[in-house]
Amino acid sequence: MATISSLGVGSGLDVNSIITQLMAIEKQPLTNLQTAGTKIQSQISEVGKIKSALSTFRDVAAKLASADFWKTTTGSSSSSAVSITTSSSASAAKYSVDVTSLAAAQTIAAPAVASSAATLGAGTLTIQRAAGGAAPMEVTIEATDTLAGIRDKINAAGAGVTASILNDGTGARLVMRSNDTGTDNAFTTTVSGTGLDGLAFDAGTGTGGATLSQAAANAAATINNLPVTSQSNTLADVLDGVTLTLNAATGGVPVNVAVAADTETLKKKLNEFATAYSSLAALIKTDTKYDSSTKKAGVLQGDSSIVGIQNQLRSMLASTSGASSAYARLSDAGFEIQQDGSLSVNSTKLDKALANLPELTKLFSNSSLTDATQDGFGKRFRVLAGGMLGIDGVMTSRSDALSAKLDRNADAQERMQTRLEQTQTRLEKQYSALDTQMAKLNSLNSYVTQQVALWSKSS
Repeated sequence: MATISSLGVGSGLDVNSIITQLMAIEKQPLTNLQTAGTKIQSQISEVGKIKSALSTFRDVAAKLASADFWKTTTGSSSSSAVSITTSSSASAAKYSVDVTSLAAAQTIAAPAVASSAATLGAGTLTIQRAAGGAAPMEVTIEATDTLAGIRDKINAAGAGVTASILNDGTGARLVMRSNDTGTDNAFTTTVSGTGLDGLAFDAGTGTGGATLSQAAANAAATINNLPVTSQSNTLADVLDGVTLTLNAATGGVPVNVAVAADTETLKKKLNEFATAYSSLAALIKTDTKYDSSTKKAGVLQGDSSIVGIQNQLRSMLASTSGASSAYARLSDAGFEIQQDGSLSVNSTKLDKALANLPELTKLFSNSSLTDATQDGFGKRFRVLAGGMLGIDGVMTSRSDALSAKLDRNADAQERMQTRLEQTQTRLEKQYSALDTQMAKLNSLNSYVTQQVALWSKSS
């Protein structure tokens, strides 16, 4: 807002200072609006933090509400010769695995030539897999193609064979290896033209210009004394939910592998549940409390929506469920409410509950379509938190209300700013008129004073 710097020259009054002081009084309502706006922004920020913490808690609860999560298993092996991975469809069990032989990929080598820059001849190399119905792949070889060039053409053909060059001390040899193990991936190579006979090999008879350096073979093993064969060293469809990887022959000494519930993963997620709840409770407590020692209130102190969320969470935490016959409350499984409102985990109780996994599973993941008292706490908290965060939930409504309040505050500030500009303009005009009038009166006063002085001298 512009000011007239010459104000007061005619009257001798400090008009600018007078207007500044008057405007300071006029601006007090705007200052109040700005302070209120800052407070609303702080409230919006804290509500956003609570929404984020509540969302994290809901996600953990949803995980615990999933029956599949409680089926999480882990595998163990007594030897690196056999490794094991499991999925949720695996059942607890023990197996004895004896690996007789590993699957192998067919490898053939052509006769040695002087170097990788040598040429062989011209014609066509045809590569045909032994099984699978794949069409034969033809590689056209020019007379100018070097051994390295032939290698590159084979690799570009996509025939399921990888070519490389081996320098064995006598020269450079073109080596072709099946990309996959097993007898189904054995391959035969035939040639036409001149100079390419060294690339030919018949997988059926084991004869040809190329030498067989490794025959295609299937893996052979026994699982609990039952024979198993596989095209690869990965047995993914032999046991439900279990994948065994054969890394070495065991020489008749079986490897013990086992599938068991993954209690460490379960325990970690259960502790995450307690941590997520405690973080949420601590945030709400800080935002809604009144500190009598500092006489300062939390940003959301007195906010009924947020206090209501706090009360609902506490009430559900202390409630009972008929989902499990062994555990009625969360505290029975080791989840204990502390004085400060946080949730701690009694490891001794939780370990004992994990030993009774079917009942602990029910306590969290049981779901009933007709009786909510039979629902597990995972589902209960997921539904409660999900409702609060939903489009019509209390958190969404509170965020929307605060945003609307901030918009109204901004509009009020804009209107107030316009009124203040008008007020200052009016005051400047009034004091300008007063300054002009005072200047005239001062001039008249000087004139009268002079005349009086003259009259006094003449008389």
